[in-house]
Amino acid sequence: MKKDKDISIERGSGLLQRAMEENPDNVSHTPSKLASDFISRNEQGSLRVFVAGGSRAGNDAIYEEQAFKLGEVIGHMNYRLDFGLSSKGIMGAVAKGLIKSWSDLGKQEKSPIYGITTKEYLALYKSDEVLDEVSKIVVANTLEERKQQLLAADLVIFAPGGVGTLDELVYDCVAMQDGFLDYKPFVLYNVGGFFHHLLEYLKEIHAKGFSDPMPFVVVDDHVEAGIAFRVLQYTFSRHMSKEQGVQVMEKIIYELPYIIDQHYKNPQKTIRDILDEKNAVLKGRSKKAKEALQQEIENAYLSKEIERMYERLAKTGRDTALVSDKLSDLKKRHIKE
Repeated sequence: MKKDKDISIERGSGLLQRAMEENPDNVSHTPSKLASDFISRNEQGSLRVFVAGGSRAGNDAIYEEQAFKLGEVIGHMNYRLDFGLSSKGIMGAVAKGLIKSWSDLGKQEKSPIYGITTKEYLALYKSDEVLDEVSKIVVANTLEERKQQLLAADLVIFAPGGVGTLDELVYDCVAMQDGFLDYKPFVLYNVGGFFHHLLEYLKEIHAKGFSDPMPFVVVDDHVEAGIAFRVLQYTFSRHMSKEQGVQVMEKIIYELPYIIDQHYKNPQKTIRDILDEKNAVLKGRSKKAKEALQQEIENAYLSKEIERMYERLAKTGRDTALVSDKLSDLKKRHIKE
């Protein structure tokens, strides 16, 4: 009887053919050593980012463009990327952006990308310029194990995508709410207001008592994403208790628009400088300075909410027009019948 083997595929052409020829019976019913090792690696060293996004690019070029720029941001920050292994669509664009940034930085070592998939999905992939640059491909036994490995990352980012991305998001929310996942930041990459309806739905189910509030940091483009990453890196720790984490995340979500605003007003300052200056004022003795800063933070938060609310209003108007057109068509059909 042939002994089951872990699969760890180094980058290079012909990865699919070699994997399937050399490891036809690799899948077992218990977590592999490779899976356990992968989780251990995620708990140490460079900050790891898991990006969930579509294997398709969508109908608007802005989704893929911003996904590519997100990958560049991750690479330039020297973070490591975990993703579901795709060279196409949003996921492929993120990987391509990181590969480009790695090249721009002149780094000779393999790009810090780990792909996590299953044997069934691996059979669908063909070696190409993106997959050849993936440092290592980990093959999980099941989709459940794959998700658990991906969730070992420090940050979880949801980019535009389809039902697979939605499944990942819902799974992660349930795992965190029920205590199977350590409390950690979730970032919604809200390009073009993509997550408008989802955000409204999540707020609604929380308001009606069906769920805990989720720690979603909402960013609208790659610049905001980069600022949010730095703020999270400096202020959030995965070793915090859930209670501490909730308090810190609420503070981050509230103050992030102010940090973004200060970045645009003072591009020469680092995010660390902006945070230190803010904290110094809030901890200082000047009541007047504190009140002025608190008002600035409040105004920045409200301005961002107003901006997004106008965008939502515009989308709601289009939705209403669409429903109205469908209703008219249904009435016409009903009369004819």
